Amino acid sequence: MTRPRRRSTGGSAASGLWQRLKWMLAGVALIWLYARRTRGFDRIDPTLRSTLLRLRTPSFGPILLRLARMADFATACVDGVTVETHRVTVKGVTTKVYVYRPASIKPSGPAMLYTHGGGMIIGSARNYHAFVSAYARDLGIVVVSAEYRLAPEHPFPAALNDLHAAWGWLVTSADELGIDARRIAVAGESAGGGLTAALCLRLLDEGGQMPAFQLLSCPMLDDRTTLKSAPAGRGQIVWTEESNRYAWSAYLGHLPVEDWAHPYAAPARREDLKGLPPTWIGVGTLDLFYAEDLDYARRLRLAGTPCELEIVEGAYHGFDRRRRSPVAAAYGQRIRDALAAGLAID
Repeated sequence: MTRPRRRSTGGSAASGLWQRLKWMLAGVALIWLYARRTRGFDRIDPTLRSTLLRLRTPSFGPILLRLARMADFATACVDGVTVETHRVTVKGVTTKVYVYRPASIKPSGPAMLYTHGGGMIIGSARNYHAFVSAYARDLGIVVVSAEYRLAPEHPFPAALNDLHAAWGWLVTSADELGIDARRIAVAGESAGGGLTAALCLRLLDEGGQMPAFQLLSCPMLDDRTTLKSAPAGRGQIVWTEESNRYAWSAYLGHLPVEDWAHPYAAPARREDLKGLPPTWIGVGTLDLFYAEDLDYARRLRLAGTPCELEIVEGAYHGFDRRRRSPVAAAYGQRIRDALAAGLAID
């Protein structure tokens, strides 16, 4: 007589355990996704939305900083524009500058010095070749951009010194470049906007030649923004509160404090804004820098400086890179219109 075989329950038990584990992992993932969701997504302009933007942008720290720098590359100039590379030294500071020339250009015309963004910790002028050369083509002017040293390896005032050297070279080389030194605009976005504002403050204090116009797109102006919580919906996309705190700490060489930071490092700290060139400032309502940019524009006006303020409803930091959005395209055109007016381009 054969004995009945016992069924092994090990496989079914392991299978059940695996199923429970999968459900637990799925639950954890859902909780994480909910915690990382973009608050105020419905406030984003519909043409600026994407599925990826439903999650908040990862914040910068040492690892993401390293990865972002590894991903940096040179873009190609737009058709009809050539780029020259110069290594310049002014007052002991050496930096690399790029000169963009459109195919058709008037002699002794205006020019622009453009400064790239990246929170003072990432980015490069070479990565902006396509972006900056488009200004040269569309405006029909010489545009110069400079590589500047990045924090935390090179904290304040290294980046500003590099930009200051580029400005000095541009002015003294005006005849050689075939431009009118009295009609040079300075412009920048994000950290580049903050550095541009700082450059104007420094040039004003030095009593040298001032730019004819400054254009600041979503500029990074005030380290004190890191000391308060952003209103709901701001600082969720591209540039977060955590990224801002990390970048300012890297640039200043210490955590931001309420009491003090050099006005050349954080232009919003400057008390007296009299004597600055006519200004254009643009920012989106969902940008982390919204409040500081509006306040800077207000104070410029109170100081007697003509300042045009462009507020884009439902726009986050860096929204202008979404080329297919009519909102981004309109913003880009308004920037060009402002530069053309500021430089008296026919």
